[in-house]
Amino acid sequence: MDNVIQKYFKLSETQQAQMEQLGTLYPEWNRKINVISRKDIDNLYVNHILHSLAIARFITPGDGTAILDMGTGGGFPGIPLAIMWPQCRFHLIDRIGKKIRVAQDIAGQIGLTNVTFQHGDIGECRDKYDFVVSRAVMRLEELVPLIKKNIAPKSNNAIPNGLICLKGGDLSGELNRVKLPTLVERLDTYFDEPFFDTKELVYVQI
Repeated sequence: MDNVIQKYFKLSETQQAQMEQLGTLYPEWNRKINVISRKDIDNLYVNHILHSLAIARFITPGDGTAILDMGTGGGFPGIPLAIMWPQCRFHLIDRIGKKIRVAQDIAGQIGLTNVTFQHGDIGECRDKYDFVVSRAVMRLEELVPLIKKNIAPKSNNAIPNGLICLKGGDLSGELNRVKLPTLVERLDTYFDEPFFDTKELVYVQI
């Protein structure tokens, strides 16, 4: 496995093995279905897996925390986070059926038991979660109204329930349109790799 993950996170033997399997399974699937940009698949560990795990630098959720990955695509950030947090339960949803099938197959092959999947639109998901996570799916002012119904009212973690997004570029316009408490973290304070120089994590308390 690319040791960039172990550079920042202490993994159990099971977690190490699961992370290693991702490095084989995603390229295999990508040859059949374009889950990740073909020019980007060689950067799987930094640009996709480590990027997803930025959320694990921001919070350490308690046992039983429920997390919805909205617009998961082939399983990011949900699958790396489910490996990192076996004590939490995850629900991954995406409108593109073939991508959900890839995520479902990979989760099964690496033995994840804390993940469920849904092929559909976020409007079809009515369950409540402590956190909704998302990676560059849509603008914040569009995303927040869609997922507000999915945030559980009672918080069980050190930070209140809400949305955690991984984004890049100038976010000032988006942040100005979200009339809720927000926090922005630069990912180059988490990780040394140049990829993260323009990347940010946005937390919205809901």
